Amino acid sequence: MAIVVVGGHTRNIGKTSVVAGLIAALPEFEWTAFKVTQFGNGICSANGEPCDCETDAHTVAVTEERFANSGTDSARFLAAGAARSFWVRTRQGQLAEAMPRVRKELAQAKNAILESNSIVRFLKPDLYLTVLDPAVADFKPSAQYFLDRADAVLWSGTQSGCDAIPSHPSQEREGWGTQAALLRLAQSKPQFFLETPGYTCDGLTEFVRERIAASGQLSIPG
Repeated sequence: MAIVVVGGHTRNIGKTSVVAGLIAALPEFEWTAFKVTQFGNGICSANGEPCDCETDAHTVAVTEERFANSGTDSARFLAAGAARSFWVRTRQGQLAEAMPRVRKELAQAKNAILESNSIVRFLKPDLYLTVLDPAVADFKPSAQYFLDRADAVLWSGTQSGCDAIPSHPSQEREGWGTQAALLRLAQSKPQFFLETPGYTCDGLTEFVRERIAASGQLSIPG
């Protein structure tokens, strides 16, 4: 079984679209997909809604998506062709409590793709991809921590071709300000521009296929 993790430096930069795009582009691998969401205080991990409860019952929730049209990100994975899809919700810093259930489902998977940065603390993926957009200032600590472990950088917020080498104008770099060192580290990795609306392309798909095949872990049904 191969494990692919897709992370990113902040929200709303295309991570879910990348996962869905890779699932659709590589359907023969029968992916089991996971969306990992961590909530802060005052948000119930059981349903993602504001609440006042602080009981253990609302610390962790792992649910399997059953419908491809429910409107959730995990439903998008099913709609893209995932064999199974799960939504993992925990409070910030409590992802470890969800890992027994995640590992149980991974044990039944042909191949797995997970949307998360923090999951890399608990799993050693065969391939870790990180989505970055220098025009967006927010840079999650988890994304900074694992950036050096990324196997490739996927640049969001651009209309350039997938296989081009990134050369962002100065006004785009201003979003990261003093974190220019992070930009230099990112540019030292294999890089792909994300094409909309699919957020993938032949170059990225083949990179994933080849890197996972080289690891000897990919399970190809049939």
